[in-house]
Amino acid sequence: VSVQTNPASHNDYQAIVSEGRKLAALSSNFVIKMPSTEHGFKACQVLKQDGIRANLTLCFSAVQGLQAMRMGAFYLSPFIGWKESNAEDTDGFIEDLIAIRDNYDFDTEVLVAAVRNGRQITHAAASGADIVTASFAVYQEAFAHPYTDMGLAKFQEFWDKTPYE
Repeated sequence: VSVQTNPASHNDYQAIVSEGRKLAALSSNFVIKMPSTEHGFKACQVLKQDGIRANLTLCFSAVQGLQAMRMGAFYLSPFIGWKESNAEDTDGFIEDLIAIRDNYDFDTEVLVAAVRNGRQITHAAASGADIVTASFAVYQEAFAHPYTDMGLAKFQEFWDKTPYE
């Protein structure tokens, strides 16, 4: 379970570390979520030394991702929906993050976030992302396909014409 640190502390790594330690003490299932910033990277490194897992979120560049992985992030959360809405390349972005992770044999899992459509889900999965987060509505829309409905209608038509007892 990723648990967010207070965004107000994003410019104070010691505050992120302090809050992260308190949150991690509540449950061994908690992964401490912090921003992909200089202070977040430093806090991640300190918490990793304490055996506390971190999710570096709000990642918008491969360089941020590289630094998060170098600091020992358990999860890295690149936000692709926001980038794509701004006409930025998200496919290459995800591919770069996966390549960096694999080239340097980092243990970080890439958790692709802010996914808005089925194409993004497919590309993240095909690129080697470990996890994709999207709303239930995005998955519902992605699973629906007009050819499936058309095929079911044809199957029913054939079924109805077939003598069956």
